[in-house]
Amino acid sequence: MPGEAPDLPALAAVFGRTLRRAGVPVTPERSARFVRALTLAPPRGRGEIYWSARLVFVSARDQIAAFDRVFAAVFDGIADVVERRGEANAPPTPAGVEAGRRPARNPGRTIAAPASAPAPSGAASSDAGAGEKPREALLAAASSAERLRHRDFAELDEEELAALAEIMRRLALTPPQRRSRRARRAAHGERIDLRSTLRRSHRTGGDPIRLLRRRRRLRPRRLVVLCDVSGSMEPYTRAFLQFLHGAVGGADAEAFVFATRLTRLTGELSGNQPGLAIGRAAAAASDWSGGTRIAAALHRFDEDYGRRGMARGAVVAILSDGWERDDPARLGAEMAKLRRLAHRIIWVNPRKASPGFAPLTGGMAAALPFCDALLSGHSLAALEVLVELIGESRRRDGIRELV
Repeated sequence: MPGEAPDLPALAAVFGRTLRRAGVPVTPERSARFVRALTLAPPRGRGEIYWSARLVFVSARDQIAAFDRVFAAVFDGIADVVERRGEANAPPTPAGVEAGRRPARNPGRTIAAPASAPAPSGAASSDAGAGEKPREALLAAASSAERLRHRDFAELDEEELAALAEIMRRLALTPPQRRSRRARRAAHGERIDLRSTLRRSHRTGGDPIRLLRRRRRLRPRRLVVLCDVSGSMEPYTRAFLQFLHGAVGGADAEAFVFATRLTRLTGELSGNQPGLAIGRAAAAASDWSGGTRIAAALHRFDEDYGRRGMARGAVVAILSDGWERDDPARLGAEMAKLRRLAHRIIWVNPRKASPGFAPLTGGMAAALPFCDALLSGHSLAALEVLVELIGESRRRDGIRELV
């Protein structure tokens, strides 16, 4: 209401909740950042509110349309400003909606600011009087990490892949905890430690005045990653190997690659230099960019590693597009054996991000019933979903298809 001070935390909470329902990934931290921005730099008009909110909440170009709709609905009570964006002869909009339009770009790559928004630094406003000083504003751009989050790995060049390696090293891979057979002393353990209690009773004349307890220890589950390096996966192999390098160094994961045969690369991918580690891995895998025999690779893994304890109770991630050269029924049988050993199986198929994707290939259709989740993993944002899925402590029923 006019003359009343707005409740900024309540306004930011409602605005952020509405944006999240519209598909913009808003977190409580961003809502709090929006409140701090309005507090540190009180806006002088609707345009400044628009740009403050957009710089805080929008992190990708495809989110601007949803942001404009929600901003207009919350601050103006109207429907959609996107329908009139870019129209020179559009009718005037109520309550200064034009101040929240997305800036247009001309061939000279200059940015046209909204009517009520501050002009760029060093540029005078077209509506400013002869004696009025030009208003200045800071132009913010998305960081390189933010731009890479939603880029498909197949579209990245060598420089972008090198930058991606540094970002992947910061991914916090944390496998879920499991209860081990070993126990430790605990004040509120579920079992009484009889030996320690009787030993302590010698101090009190043989009377067990204090009952000592023990609790089973928690240990992280083993993480096993099997990556397809066949010819059909070549556009994504470099990025996935960088992910394997981070998993080996950050979560003590076991790394394997396969095309026509299985190769263990845990030792080759260790170390703090991703370039050297990936070079050693490429030299160790002799079937690089060959055919695809997923069933044979899983059979070798089960015989040599899985039954000996590596896959027992572990989180297994398979990075493959599902193209199988052998009989798909054999792949289904090998997946059934792995399913009985592993705690969770996650299948990462980069082709899932393609429009109209359906798991209809022989290998993918045979393996899918034994998977707990199917996701794309085609970008850094999709790999972040994989990291969250790996860290889930509880096992859910049914197949979950994610981004």
